[in-house]
Parts: sequence; structure tokens; C-alpha cells
Amino acid sequence: MAKSKKTSVARRGFLKGAAAGAAALVATPVIEAQAPAPSGRPAALPPTAAQRAVENSPPPIEDIQIVERPGSDYMVDVFKSLGIEYLFATPGSSFRGIHESVINYGGNKPEFITCMHEECSVAMANGYAKIEGKPVLVCAHGTVGIQHAAMAIYNAYCDQAPVFVIAGNIADAAGRRGRVEWLHAVQDVGATVREYTKWDDSPASLTHFGESAVRAYQLAMTPPTMPVLLAADGVLQESPAPSDFDWRIPKLPKITSPSGDQSAVNELAQMLVGAENPLIVASRSARTPNGLKLLVELAETLQCGVIDQQRRMNFPTRHPLNQTQRTRAAVADADLILGLEVYDFFGVVHALGGQVRVIPRTITKPGVKLVSISSSDLFYKSNYQNFQRYQDVDLSIPADAEATLPALIEAVKRLLTDDRKRALQSRGAKLAEASRQALEQARTAASYAWDASPVSTARLSAELWAQIKNEDWSLVSDTFWVSNWPLRLWDMNKHYHFIGGAGGEGVGYLAPAALGAAVANKKHGRLSVSIQSDGDLMMANGVLWTSAHHRIPLLTVMHNNRAYHQEIMQLQRVANQHNRGVDIDKCKIGTAIENPNIDYAKLAQSMGVQAEGPITDPKDLSAAIRRGIEVVKRGDPYLIDVVTQPR
Repeated sequence: MAKSKKTSVARRGFLKGAAAGAAALVATPVIEAQAPAPSGRPAALPPTAAQRAVENSPPPIEDIQIVERPGSDYMVDVFKSLGIEYLFATPGSSFRGIHESVINYGGNKPEFITCMHEECSVAMANGYAKIEGKPVLVCAHGTVGIQHAAMAIYNAYCDQAPVFVIAGNIADAAGRRGRVEWLHAVQDVGATVREYTKWDDSPASLTHFGESAVRAYQLAMTPPTMPVLLAADGVLQESPAPSDFDWRIPKLPKITSPSGDQSAVNELAQMLVGAENPLIVASRSARTPNGLKLLVELAETLQCGVIDQQRRMNFPTRHPLNQTQRTRAAVADADLILGLEVYDFFGVVHALGGQVRVIPRTITKPGVKLVSISSSDLFYKSNYQNFQRYQDVDLSIPADAEATLPALIEAVKRLLTDDRKRALQSRGAKLAEASRQALEQARTAASYAWDASPVSTARLSAELWAQIKNEDWSLVSDTFWVSNWPLRLWDMNKHYHFIGGAGGEGVGYLAPAALGAAVANKKHGRLSVSIQSDGDLMMANGVLWTSAHHRIPLLTVMHNNRAYHQEIMQLQRVANQHNRGVDIDKCKIGTAIENPNIDYAKLAQSMGVQAEGPITDPKDLSAAIRRGIEVVKRGDPYLIDVVTQPR
């Protein structure tokens, strides 16, 4: 990201000088006398109404306010104390005090990343958090900024991503300057998003702000991790700190995660060791790289299968115990299923059939035992239905799964005899063979339509893997839209290899979240790669300018199927239900992104991003990807527009 250049003029001195100069100009307006008109020319026009008003108005009252130590300076000190590295924001006047203090008092720390939309700001913070495991700061301007940001805040809430949002506001009506500040102010700025944030507050003093900021950070980082919001009053930002204010910053404690009750953990260990065919299902269990290692250790100790629902990178894709590609068969065979931070346990053990009316069908064997370890049980709200349908379980442990795994692993190891270990090894060998066969089937399926045009999503994924597999890479996009081919074909074994998708499935998340993850990967020197859906990019294409302006290295490969194809499939399904037949041309009405086709390479180039395409011949992919990687490794973004099959 581009470095800020420090001005040679002292900040406070500049403000004093500028204010004094402005006062002199305003206090002594100069009206030049009209000179006689030259011979042969018309006389000068008489003064306008505006000019007469200036001549006849009384001298203005000087109202210059110099603030040496504004409250916003203290706010920036608080942010720095929390280790916040970046500020993602579209600039807005309601947080102009914080903005000014960041760049002048703080030396552009946290580093300001300019965003083109508040939804992009929050989605970028979401992607960043899933790589770094901690929040950045997002600032949003008053009522309109929070409303813009709302969808992305909901995504982060459902995704259990820690995001720290600052909402500018002017709470005191007497402090609002005219119509626009009234329109952008609100009694309760947190109310707009309160149902999908973990906590919010509206501090009335600097002491209050410092305490609430530290509290908010602590709550955001305590599982289940979620967005938090603080209102930053404009008057509090810009007014001088009280003379008796001590500038003390509250201490951020070491944050620990809630682990499971030991007696419940011991009971679970006995169930796992005694089961003939236990199965682990993980959704968001790996909050950190250590979470992935712990799950591998537990699975290898038990020699049991693992299904990764891939809301995070929970388990290596090529591990012999990974049964994700045969999920239905693995669930049907299990006599005990352990869910780790599973957001929809009901969906794990049921098939949701039926056309108009949902008819659930159990897919497990009779007598299967179900156990859940989930921090979500520690925090529920009512209105939004992200908690999914209720599922009966035999044992529920309300705790953070990652924090609970060390105790569970030790409890399991204590119970294993040599005879039991030998039996488990035999079970593991069978699972490894099933995993190998699933991988071979995926490779065979990927070969279909290999030379097709538009390009198959399997070919796109395979060509990309061939180019990046020897790099230190990070896939910063979802894979659902390309039939999960990267998860089926690539060897993913590091926590940052995959970050999952949008928690609330809101379109417009993918492009900014990928960029935020790329910001986090930059300092580690990783190659960030995104397979970008076309409809999603059109909702947030301002991120292209942000990536170019701040030199955020990201390789974006367009999945350009020229449609909101998910909705085409939905229309086809409903047309079948209504016995009207499937007419693809009719189903494109309202869903196709064509006629005219969007040239994403030109779109990217117009915003300063190097790009090429559209590519329709799969034989051109390899060279294009190689060129893109070369640019990204030099520190710049690159986009490749690939015209693709629907899925």
C-alpha cells in the first residue's frame, strides 16, 4: 500500500496560520471601485444583488476555534493500543475528526485504506479477519453510511467474523450544522444494526469512549467472535479534551476462549473411543492455524473420518481421513457424529426433499449418537434466523470448539488401549482408501468438457492450481460458485489456504472480502488468488480502484458466466414445479448479464488494474495466469476475464 508523505508544515501551526489568514480576509472584504469605462465601450454592469449584500452587510464576527488536543487524538491512541493496523472507510464528515487525527496526529496509523462504498469497507474487514484472526477498524458516516454497511455487517455477523465499526454521529441537536447534518444524525445509531452485532455503545465522554472501545474489542474477539459498533460523536471528536482528562487508556486483558466442562469432555471421549464408526463434522472450528492442527490430531488419534463444511479451512483437503467428497455416505455409516461449530446440524443429518413443501428425511442410521460443541450456544438473538433449525442431540457442550479440543484429545488418549489402537488403524486404512477413490472420481469428472468453450469451471480451477501450487498461496474467495472444484482438486493444508464464503450469503461480499484478505496476506508475502463471480463484482467493483490505489497484490480470475446463474436454476426449478417446461431463453429474463456483455478487463483497466481478456479458449488460460502471477508478485493487482460455463 502506498506510503503517506509527512508534510513539512507542523499541523497545529498550519491550522493557526490558516485560521488567522482566513479571519483577516473575511474581516476586511475589499470592493474595488469601478473604473470609468474606456471610450467606445459600454459601462460596467451595476452590482448584483449578491455584491450589494456584501457591501451592505455588517462586518462578520470572527469565529475561529483552535483546538490543540482534540478528543479524536485520544481515540486514535486507543485504536493503536488495541493493535489495530488498518482503517477501512469511505470518507465522511461525521468522523472527520478521527480521520484528521489518524493522518496527522497518528502518522497514518492505523493506515487509512480508501473504499468506494461502506459495504466494501466492512466486507474487506470480514476477509481480513478470517486471515489475521483480529479486527481492523471500519468507519461509517452517520445514518447513510451505516445503512450502506448493513448488509456486510450482517454477513460478518453470520460469518462470526470480528469487525470493529465506528459510526460517526452528532447526538446533540444543538451541535448540528444545518439540514444535511440533521439528515445524517440519529438518536441511536446502533439501532440500525443492533440485531446483528454482538454489542454496541454510544460513549458520551472520552473516558467512556476508551472503556467502551476496549470492551468492544474484547467482546468482538471472544468466541463466538462477531461485529461490534461504537458511535463516535462528532462534537466529542473535535472538541478539546477536558483539562482534567488524564488520557489513560484502559488495559486490554489477555483474551481467553470458553472451553468445555471437563466432565462433559470426559463423557464425550468415552463415547468417541467406544464408537465403531465415529464421524467429525467441522464448520468454523478452526479460528486460528492451531485449530486446524488440533483437529488433525484428534482425527488421527481416533482414526475417524472428518467432513469439512468449509466455512473456514478446518481440515486438509488431501488428508486420508478427509471424507468431505463422500459426505452423504459418511453420515449414513456413522454411529456417532460430533459437530464442531456446526451452524446447521439439522442439515447434516437430514435431506430436505419435497417440491413446494419441505419434507425432511433422516439420512442417519437408527440409534446414531449426536454431540455438539459450539460457541454459538453462548449467544443467540431472536429476529434473524441464522441459527437454523433445531436439532436434537445427545450431548451439547456450549463452548469454543478450538479451545475445547486439547482437553478432549488428552481424554481420548488416556482411554486408548493398545488393542483399541490396532482396531482404529484398520478403520483408518479403510477411510484412506475411500478418500483416495473420491479424489480419483473428482479428477475424472474434472476432465469432462476439458476443451469446451466457454471454459469449464473445472479446467479454470485446474489451470490455476498448476500455476500456484509451488507458491505460498491463499485462496481468498468462495468456491461454491465454481462447483467447489478447488476444494476437490487442490491440496489445501494451511489455515490461510481457504477462508470460506459469505456468512449471510449476501451478494457483493466476495470481491471486497477477497481484497481485505489480500491486505492481510500482503505483509506475509503470500500470493492471494480469487475466483471472482461476475454478478458479485458488479455490486462492488469500486474495490478495483482501491486495489490499484493502495497497490494490494491480488490475482482475480473472473468466473464470467454472464448471468446470475443461481437464479436461472431457481427459475428452472419453479417452472418444472408449475409444469411449464424449462425454456432457457425465458429463464434468462431478469437473470442474464449480457446484451451487452461486460468487458471486465476494460473495467479493471479503467480503474488502474492491469488486466486481460475476455478469454474464451481454455488453451489461452495457462499463459494468462502466468502473466498475472508475475504482476502480482511484483506487488500489483491483476485481473483475468474468463468466459465460463455456468458452474
